[in-house]
Amino acid sequence: MDIVILLGAPGSGKGTVAAHLSAKDATIAHLSTGDLLRGAVKAGTPAGLEAKGYMEAGELVPDTLIARLVGDYLESNGQLKTVLLDGFPRNVAQADILADLLKRMGHTLRCALMLEVSDATVTARISGRRVCPACGAVFNVNMLPPRQEGICDACGAQLITRRDDLPETVAHRLEVYREQTFPLIAYYRERDLLRTIDGEHGDVDVKCAHVLGAIR
Repeated sequence: MDIVILLGAPGSGKGTVAAHLSAKDATIAHLSTGDLLRGAVKAGTPAGLEAKGYMEAGELVPDTLIARLVGDYLESNGQLKTVLLDGFPRNVAQADILADLLKRMGHTLRCALMLEVSDATVTARISGRRVCPACGAVFNVNMLPPRQEGICDACGAQLITRRDDLPETVAHRLEVYREQTFPLIAYYRERDLLRTIDGEHGDVDVKCAHVLGAIR
């Protein structure tokens, strides 16, 4: 099994591209560690219950436990050819933990794939997001606007802007991203594992083609 680590700022399109690729090819999976963690907690798995204890205490889930969840997923999905790993590792210490895990399991770290997007584009993408509090539908005033301004197409509820999507919050998220991820980019570049693609231009099909070209 090949593992591809997805890197990129919030709003760079990692999730969109990965979801599109996994929907078109059953041998490719998008593994979001955030979704994986929430799913394990909801399912009440041993690792999920352990993670829940940390979360309820207001503590960070240990890196080794996240890696254990990833390992459980990979072991249960051995039919996959490629896993696009989104959300882990976030720092160099986690990268070392993941490298040890994959070596023990006999999987190949194909590359770390960086979607390059400017800060201005990230801010426009995220700050333009509007969410329906009733049904969860997501719109974007710049790229996917609702038919009627401020109103959900699906259920007619008033759309809202989440606090995480406010421009000042986005600026802080970008600062945190740079602090955490730049050393990780250097880590994979030094190991000749870093690949970059343009995450700013072209539609999702164009970006998916670039991703496939970079990882195969």
